[in-house]
Amino acid sequence: MEILVTLVIVVIAMVVAASKYKFHPFLSLILAALVIGFVGGLNEEELTYALTSGFGKTLSSIGIIIAFGSIIGAYLEKSGSAKAMGDWALKTIGKSRSVLAMNITGFVVSIPVYCDSGFIILSSLNKAISKRTKIPMVVLAVALAAGLYTAHVFVPPTPGPLAATAALDADLGMVIILGLAVAFPVSLVGYFWSKFLQRRYSYSPDNDSQKTKITASENEKPPKTRSTFMPIIIPIILIALKSVSNYPTHPFGEGLVSKIINFIGNPVIALLVGVFLAFTLKKKVKEATHYDWVTSGLKEAGIIILITGAGGAFGAVLQATGIGDIIGNTFSDINLGLFLPFLIAAILKTAQGSSTVSIITTAAIMAPVLESFELASPLGRTLTVLAIGSGAMTVSHLNDSFFWVVAQFSGMNTATALKTQTVSTMLQGFFGILLIMTIGWLFI
Repeated sequence: MEILVTLVIVVIAMVVAASKYKFHPFLSLILAALVIGFVGGLNEEELTYALTSGFGKTLSSIGIIIAFGSIIGAYLEKSGSAKAMGDWALKTIGKSRSVLAMNITGFVVSIPVYCDSGFIILSSLNKAISKRTKIPMVVLAVALAAGLYTAHVFVPPTPGPLAATAALDADLGMVIILGLAVAFPVSLVGYFWSKFLQRRYSYSPDNDSQKTKITASENEKPPKTRSTFMPIIIPIILIALKSVSNYPTHPFGEGLVSKIINFIGNPVIALLVGVFLAFTLKKKVKEATHYDWVTSGLKEAGIIILITGAGGAFGAVLQATGIGDIIGNTFSDINLGLFLPFLIAAILKTAQGSSTVSIITTAAIMAPVLESFELASPLGRTLTVLAIGSGAMTVSHLNDSFFWVVAQFSGMNTATALKTQTVSTMLQGFFGILLIMTIGWLFI
């Protein structure tokens, strides 16, 4: 229990330090990881290994993606493409439906694409729409994140729900169909929360002269609308093709074509393709070079990368303390039906940050006890997978890399992100389990 109590105290301390004393979250996360590690009984070698390996592992999967995404964002902003995208989006979807459009876009994109990558890819569009509509960036960011996160925890072929489907021997087709049916209304909960936030936050233009800006004067005229979307659309298509290629039926075969698709569909390679497509948006002008624009993007990426890595380090230290086993042993003997996998996953998620780790760990805990909870039927197994997914989004906060991606790419400070993004995931998670338990009550 000491580790759980310490975790609560540390999280509260980080929130107070960031919101009241403006202590930088990078240092807060590192210090928190050290405190948790020592209280959890790790020796100095175990602690430093968990800290550095967690930092490195997180950045190995997302660091380059953040850098490439920031470069693409810099080109979209500086070339005037972001303005052109915003104009097109408003003309197509209408100003009054901008928030809903971003929520649905996030939901669709996140089925084949990791939520972190999806938010990074779409953040430039979010910024463009915010500037054109004067809708606060925090509102659009939470709406987009809600859509992305929902598909991420409910709908295969995302690795978490896919692994839980395998661990619980659930029917993949049923998980996908019911996952979509549950995920869409859960996504809309994030949309309604965003609309509520719209009444509480006001639009404020970015006054930071160091950040990328829309400077149409750097080009004679903005690129064509079709060209402006290519650095975003093409990476999404490539990543989606990779997901299709890896489907159990192997629609592209298992030969050369499949290998090529798997390579170029890797998010790192797909975003690199997006970077080179972004290069075409810059016209030959004297004021700036490609080097200047790339450097501008990388400067913005640097802080985001460090904070995201620190969040990964914090989560890794928590895992090394065995907090998952502690939580699992505490709750596995309690018969709460579908609420039990939700509860275990939610506590694991809140404690260590990773939705995927929470889903996989909870699935392993639940697999041996499905019979005793009367959840061994095909529908019961499917609803257990979804209940775990619902718990795995409750709640996203300081130890979750997605939290920092949303906050940093949207210009939110820590306190604002906790009051908006974290609350959004809490509301979505609890609504999700209520919906899932209702289905279980009606049909099991």
